[in-house]
Amino acid sequence: MKHTLLPLALMAALALPAAASEPVWPDLAQDLYGTRPLLDGTEHIAIDTPYRTTEDARTHVKATLAAPPGRLWGRVEVILDDNPMPVSAVFDFKAPQPRFTFDVTMRINGPTPLHVVGETTDGQLYVADTFVKTSGQGACAAPPGTDPDVALATLGQMRIAITDSAVSRVQDRLAALTTRDRQVDLDISHPSHSGMQMDQISLLFIPLRYVETVDIDLDGGGYVEMTGSISLSENPRVSLSVPGRTQAVDVTMTDTDGTVSHAQATLPGY
Repeated sequence: MKHTLLPLALMAALALPAAASEPVWPDLAQDLYGTRPLLDGTEHIAIDTPYRTTEDARTHVKATLAAPPGRLWGRVEVILDDNPMPVSAVFDFKAPQPRFTFDVTMRINGPTPLHVVGETTDGQLYVADTFVKTSGQGACAAPPGTDPDVALATLGQMRIAITDSAVSRVQDRLAALTTRDRQVDLDISHPSHSGMQMDQISLLFIPLRYVETVDIDLDGGGYVEMTGSISLSENPRVSLSVPGRTQAVDVTMTDTDGTVSHAQATLPGY
């Protein structure tokens, strides 16, 4: 059964630092998946994140997933356990895939476990995890990098690039399975206000507003929809692997205020 991102009440509770002796993951796993088994995904999911962030407010969170033989990925979830909104990005596939790579710029609010959960179309859940250290900037409450009024002028603008290079470096054990020759790089102009940031002039909190969904179609057919959260960085970049035959990409972005924007890109000569 699908679930939505965690409600605001739980977000507020998780905004408080968790004691080192009280890991959040067991409760999160129970809330999100109930009694469903979480299978060891270390042979199928390779996470590629820095040991320590160099910029808490814009950290690349990357992973490559290779489904078990005979299975396809139907959904992938990125969970930053100790972020105020832990379920940080969800990829729902309209066209299930045997392999998938993503690279998303995110806010890492503080040192946190990171879990990536892949769900196959037959309902099996596979999980892998790592730990990300930070510099302690409290990224989700850090002041915006752009004046909020200025950011509104370009909000929703998107740039798309289709390239032939791999999305990210991954562990050698999965290298043979990342045989893609296309990736989509999507740059979204959006302030991604977390609702926890304070206007530096008025000293009032800036209302929450972030990228809610990014719907990506390939060559006129559905591919994947990403659901975002306040964990997305300001002006987020989303890079995704796509089938090698891809020639055209259509993107629709919707934010939490209901703003909708579109962008398209094709390879030259298509």
